[in-house]
Amino acid sequence: MEILMIFMIGIFVSVATYLILTKSLLRVILGVVILSHAAHLLLLTLSGLKLGSPPLLGEEAASYADPLPQALILTAIVIGFGITAFMLVLAYRTYKAHGTDNFDELRGSEDD
Repeated sequence: MEILMIFMIGIFVSVATYLILTKSLLRVILGVVILSHAAHLLLLTLSGLKLGSPPLLGEEAASYADPLPQALILTAIVIGFGITAFMLVLAYRTYKAHGTDNFDELRGSEDD
């Protein structure tokens, strides 16, 4: 299962890199979001995909699952959602002010 997850992470990183290198502002934002999800999957995969019971005090089990990676990823998802919302608002304001989301047109000419 870990090998499949590593291949999926590689595909996500490849797609995110392609989107980040495009000239459209919305594609760059989408690439950043996909790259953050790839990092979340990488953290989850490196922590080990183990079977076990939840770490509750009253429950007797042979093995327990580690809740720390899930807690870190959940925190990163919430922070990532806030950053994504901020980037989308910035992209919207940029589009309203300049009428385009193309980086070449936003950069302007060399005469300016």
